[in-house]
Amino acid sequence: MNKKKFSISKELPELTEIIKRLDKKVLTIFLSIAVLQTVSWYYTSRMFFRFNLLESFGSSPNVNYYEFAYWYIGDFITLFVIPALIIKLFLKEKIKDYGIRLGDYNAGIKLSVLFLIVMVPLIWLATSQPVFSITYPLLDQARDSWKVFIFYEIGLIFYLFAWEFIWRGYMLFGLKENFGYYAVIIQMIPFLILHNGKPPIETFGAILGGIALGILAYRTQSIYYCIVTHAGIMISIDFFSTLRHRAGDFGIGLHSILNVLKQII
Repeated sequence: MNKKKFSISKELPELTEIIKRLDKKVLTIFLSIAVLQTVSWYYTSRMFFRFNLLESFGSSPNVNYYEFAYWYIGDFITLFVIPALIIKLFLKEKIKDYGIRLGDYNAGIKLSVLFLIVMVPLIWLATSQPVFSITYPLLDQARDSWKVFIFYEIGLIFYLFAWEFIWRGYMLFGLKENFGYYAVIIQMIPFLILHNGKPPIETFGAILGGIALGILAYRTQSIYYCIVTHAGIMISIDFFSTLRHRAGDFGIGLHSILNVLKQII
């Protein structure tokens, strides 16, 4: 077998030509997501706030609220505003083509309702594991005050809008022209990885959940129904976990259902 002799002077021009032939849009999507997700992890996260901004608020009793506000607003800018600007100014395309439209609302509404009908009972079963009431809601104060709970969930919806846009909008619709339905699988992988560290059942569920949400977006040509279903799932997890935390009841039968429902009042 004749091996090609390695030469920097030949390799670099060849590599340059390969790069030039790469699809500009695909390259932009992949590289920008890599950068934006890194920015999100290191600079617009709760972790960044705790290590770099927490002391600025001293002993303020509202510091936890500021932490979540920083995270939600920061990631809304990072995961939605900046990609939207890339679409408009760099790719010269319409943001509506990335799922920001009603799409097939007839299918979207029916599929969203069906998805939640299936998921809510499963969430009730999953939250019987005490780890959920320890983990959710992420804002501890939301477990003890319904007023705080409502404001927290409103903020969460805005966050999930950006979250759904970066994966089911920007990535999926940005890649579907070149990869077709494979874009559903591609966008699921980073979505899954970012669930690492959460309760195992939730992380494994993110594989099917990411694919299901990708199919929903692809079928309806919209991310709105993904936002509804994802928000419905997260709010259900927070709601059931809060009720179980208050009741100290982690059963799954009718007695437990009636017991935790008393906590709503």
